[in-house]
Amino acid sequence: MHERYLNVDQVAELLGTTVRFPRRLIEERRITYVKVGRHVRIPESAVRAFIAANTVEPRCGVARGVAA
Repeated sequence: MHERYLNVDQVAELLGTTVRFPRRLIEERRITYVKVGRHVRIPESAVRAFIAANTVEPRCGVARGVAA
């Protein structure tokens, strides 16, 4: 299987953020990345894993602000 490696601009576009956010993730080592010389590349699978790990599922059966 061929892994696709993304640059910071591509990751920012994929996440819908500015480039500052993926750069911060890299600096804080909160996402897997690969250094190729002075270039930084992020595996697409790492972006998917980051999204999955930070996805918050809705609560079921709990109504807020409603007295029972």
